[in-house]
Amino acid sequence: MAKATSVRLGRDSQPKYLGIKLSEGEKVRTGMIIVKQRGTKLFPGKNVKRGGDDTLFALKEGKVHFATKRKRNFDNSQRLVKIVSVA
Repeated sequence: MAKATSVRLGRDSQPKYLGIKLSEGEKVRTGMIIVKQRGTKLFPGKNVKRGGDDTLFALKEGKVHFATKRKRNFDNSQRLVKIVSVA
């Protein structure tokens, strides 16, 4: 006897595994991914670069640091942004 299951015609997307990969104070080597994200929820700081898919990765060996900073926009308004850096 066949088991009734919900299939959605076989079109289910794969998980994207986004999020923070390394936490505050962890050691990082050059090229290691720190954050996988869609859009710039976190901004790159010192020794961190943003990839084409908005992934943040380390440019230098060191420890990961997270900080909050005020960012001034072109229209002179301000907002708080989270910055990831490697020191």
